[in-house]
Amino acid sequence: MVRQQSWHPDRYARNARFVAELAVPLIEVLAPQPGERILDLGCGDGALTERIAAYGCEVVGIDASAEQVSAARARRLDVRLLDAQEMAFENEFDAVFSNAALHWMKQTDRVLAGVWRALKPGGRFVAELGGHGNVATIEAAIRTALERRGIDAAGTNPWVFPTLEAYQARLERHGFQVEEIALVPRPTRLPGDIGDWLDTFAEEFITLLPEQEQRSLIDDVRQALTAELRDTEGHWTADYVRLRFAAHRLEP
Repeated sequence: MVRQQSWHPDRYARNARFVAELAVPLIEVLAPQPGERILDLGCGDGALTERIAAYGCEVVGIDASAEQVSAARARRLDVRLLDAQEMAFENEFDAVFSNAALHWMKQTDRVLAGVWRALKPGGRFVAELGGHGNVATIEAAIRTALERRGIDAAGTNPWVFPTLEAYQARLERHGFQVEEIALVPRPTRLPGDIGDWLDTFAEEFITLLPEQEQRSLIDDVRQALTAELRDTEGHWTADYVRLRFAAHRLEP
């Protein structure tokens, strides 16, 4: 049985802090103003929620991971345990912000409908997610390693990495006017070994195997990726591609 992706705040902080650090320019696109009420969708441990609140905003964060919500609340933030696919906010927020979270949500249409409802008329929606081609090299190596073990992982994918055209069309279909949208290749140097990245982000693939076989799988993936993603000094770079957009809510 495939386990759902789990989020351990200490592991995330150790292996994935770059995710929040690289999103600081996204906050500049959001341009939060004092007194605004802003929803941080998929806020994780609250690192970016805290940055937005520092502008003098009233920020509400939501996340589906109880562990991450606990870590965010330790920062004294208003963070709620809630799946973004189940939001029921109505005309509450001046803006909705999301970083590196939307591609984990398979029910895209439900999320976008919920964001539209959550925004006040004319409210802003600013987000970045994995775009088409994101970590394609890593994913291919994982699938190949699983296939060698007799496992067809075609039905297992924790991520949704849309094309620019498809996502813009979805936004417009759900009542948003898109001001800017771009697919940006962003090769990203990792803070440690590719195995740490796999432990942090690829759990749904890794746990297709019994626990005693998982380290062997990671070793095989590491070996397959060495020539392409590790430099001569031993530093790893993930083949990230990000989809960034800014939109606002239209009235029906």
